[in-house]
Amino acid sequence: MAALVALVFSIYFTASVLQPATAAAEAGKAKASMQQLPTYFPNTEELRGDEMRITALGTGLPTPITRAQKNSAWLVELGNGDVFMFDIGVGSMVNLFGLRPDFSKIDKIFLSHLHSDHFGDLDAFIVGSWLSGRYTPLHVYGGSGETPELGTKAAVESLLMALAWDIKSRTGLLPDAGGKVIAHEFDYKAENQAVYEKNGVRILSWPAIHSLDGSVSYRLEWNGLVFVFGGDTRPNKWFIEYAKNADFAIHECFPTPEGLAAFNDWEMRPSTFVSSYIHTPPQGFGKVMSAIKPRMAVAFHTVLLPDIQQGMLEGIRKTYDGPLTIANDLMVWNVTKEAITMREAVFADRVTPPSTTQAYKKAPRSGEAKMSKYIMTGVWKGFTPPPLPAR
Repeated sequence: MAALVALVFSIYFTASVLQPATAAAEAGKAKASMQQLPTYFPNTEELRGDEMRITALGTGLPTPITRAQKNSAWLVELGNGDVFMFDIGVGSMVNLFGLRPDFSKIDKIFLSHLHSDHFGDLDAFIVGSWLSGRYTPLHVYGGSGETPELGTKAAVESLLMALAWDIKSRTGLLPDAGGKVIAHEFDYKAENQAVYEKNGVRILSWPAIHSLDGSVSYRLEWNGLVFVFGGDTRPNKWFIEYAKNADFAIHECFPTPEGLAAFNDWEMRPSTFVSSYIHTPPQGFGKVMSAIKPRMAVAFHTVLLPDIQQGMLEGIRKTYDGPLTIANDLMVWNVTKEAITMREAVFADRVTPPSTTQAYKKAPRSGEAKMSKYIMTGVWKGFTPPPLPAR
């Protein structure tokens, strides 16, 4: 039922993407676009040189993580060949692998903060992308914290310590550089600072208000297009100032306090605090979008059950009447200066790994990891493996 409701909203809001209040002709274009592009089949389309494609890999809450909704993760592909990820929450790798992307291109991840539902699949990505085509170091960007141990650099270093056995055991069999992760930690307090500039792409950051110091929001600028990702935050002055007039603005929209209390079986005090003091409830989301006026407003971080979604929609529409998507996993938007189209990605439940490039196959590898003489004394003489091919 939730999937049906999401599809209905998808169709409705696709039709509304290009509908200024006094432009009937544009409505016809939007309808034609929807009919022409009803479904996105991964790896069947090339991006235009001036086009941006955004895929929702995870849109849900920390719990439950379901087949329909994983934790926060967003894939942004640009017509110049660059690929970025914003957040990589628990379960999102399932959807990313389903797309069978070229992992050699996915080497930049921007974290909004360090809750597990926003970076909990980083370990799976480090190893999985390395196995599946990434042969260069992974770059992870994120804010500092109140103290060094609460910052992105400490989180990445601790994760690599936890993965030490895993990474050492694969080094040599896989390209050496692909096992490396480089943390780029920046001052979370800096307002609208450039944290990435390369190949005509500029990514800026500013503080967000969520749980502890250290949460941030991002703005990606490229080719005259602007993508904004708010991460988790209550409405704040920085987002209002620096997200204005974005082409595509993602901001969390938590269930109402009443909806959250019913869903979690909580009392109203913790439900109100979580929904409205460290997150953003529907009417707050609507007010934010009315202030920044994006070409497309995207709400995420909720549970797409019909009653909760209906309450969210009613709350948003009390304070915002512009283009809107309540996002579900695997929604896909293509953004150009002329149009924004929206579809849903479709792939099989079981997929094979994506093809690897020749550069991956030829990338430098050191010798394979070796086990101790003691362990090797346990080799059973009853089986002889085939000879190893030459390098």
